[in-house]
Amino acid sequence: MLLDELVRAELVAHATDQGYAHNLTDEEIEKIGCDPFLIAYALVDIEQRRVVTTERSRPGKQRANRNIPDVCRELRVPCCDTFEFLRALNFTTRWNA
Repeated sequence: MLLDELVRAELVAHATDQGYAHNLTDEEIEKIGCDPFLIAYALVDIEQRRVVTTERSRPGKQRANRNIPDVCRELRVPCCDTFEFLRALNFTTRWNA
């Protein structure tokens, strides 16, 4: 999905600092990649947006090793996996003859 808006830097910082850690090293920032940007876009409107990910929750992981569902849970951002997303859309591969 393409959004016609720029990401808000303060929300990226919030997702990074509060979701992962406030003192990440350069290597850790490289490891988390674009995940804070994805979460920041959802933070703009948590009533209307949710993060869809293939990652599974691993609550024991820390810092840059945290998975998206755990960061989203901590930041109260709605999150689901691909299958939940497809069910919500009533997607089907059944073809009517």
